[in-house]
Amino acid sequence: KSVGEVMAIGRTQQESLQKALRGLEVGATGFDPKVSLDDPEALTKIRRELKDAGAERIWYIADAFRAGLSVDGVFNLTNIDRWFLVQIEELVRLEEKVAEVGITGLNAEFLRQLKRKGFADARLAKLAGVREAEIRKLRDQYDLHPVYKRVDTCAAEFATDTAYMYSTYEEECEANPSTDREKIMVLGGGPNRIGQGIEFDYCCVHASLALREDGYETIMVNCNPETVSTDYDTSDRLYFEPVTLEDVLEIVRIEKPKGVIVQYGGQTPLKLARALEAAGVPVIGTSPDAIDRAEDRERFQHAVERLKLKQPANATVTAIEMAVEKAKEIGYPLVVRPSYVLGGRAMEIVY
Repeated sequence: KSVGEVMAIGRTQQESLQKALRGLEVGATGFDPKVSLDDPEALTKIRRELKDAGAERIWYIADAFRAGLSVDGVFNLTNIDRWFLVQIEELVRLEEKVAEVGITGLNAEFLRQLKRKGFADARLAKLAGVREAEIRKLRDQYDLHPVYKRVDTCAAEFATDTAYMYSTYEEECEANPSTDREKIMVLGGGPNRIGQGIEFDYCCVHASLALREDGYETIMVNCNPETVSTDYDTSDRLYFEPVTLEDVLEIVRIEKPKGVIVQYGGQTPLKLARALEAAGVPVIGTSPDAIDRAEDRERFQHAVERLKLKQPANATVTAIEMAVEKAKEIGYPLVVRPSYVLGGRAMEIVY
């Protein structure tokens, strides 16, 4: 597919792969299951998906291992090199162990092993049946945080001090954050897609350039290699990381910026605004409450009514039964769309 490209950097293949999966922004926190193994047709569907090189095949490979297929069995269906399949199989076995032991079984050593293999807090929380914040709290107790390594943009040909960073769970941190200038962090838009494209990257780049003119040190966070914002010289410091709550909070922890700008990267950082504010991160520019007032359909409707502006007949619903009732009142055809989406994603016209 021509949209949705991300790049991830880590110290191991497994770490890089899991970072890339959560950076894609398709609702995955890692190797989330695509089929329920309770479904009698599960194995048939998995085999069918493995034969075709579809956009979701990588998740079906993990499902195949959950369903009991061997590395050779998956290789025969996909022709993907066994080395890669072994890496995915090991991650699936670790997931099963986490689900078995729960949060009480996540001691410091085991949790460190999981983080080194790229498991997101959100994925571990799902497997252990707890909230993401509880996994984050556990990491804080163990003082388990990533360090940041620098990308050598000159391939060791000559010395370079490019501030182009990625996270990993090792010992030595190469970030060396400065303390002499005020810093502003700009969150990028992640992968390009219909409704959220290069126009948001343009905004991020110009925000970074304007902040630099005003004397601030600029920090860019993004994971899309096809953008100008991820050029190493667009900002003073570049963190090539997935734009997720966990990854952003860890960068904030080490850089301690004066403020974080979420409004230029499209829907991706906007969805993080409330959670970042709740975690004590200084969100500057448009406030998270103002963002929510514009993004939440019901709050926006009330604002338009209060201002006595014209708007089409509309309603906000939370269940299918409510939707049918409201549809009778409003009349067909209807446009159905969720809150916090851009450019028509997850939108339908209903007759």
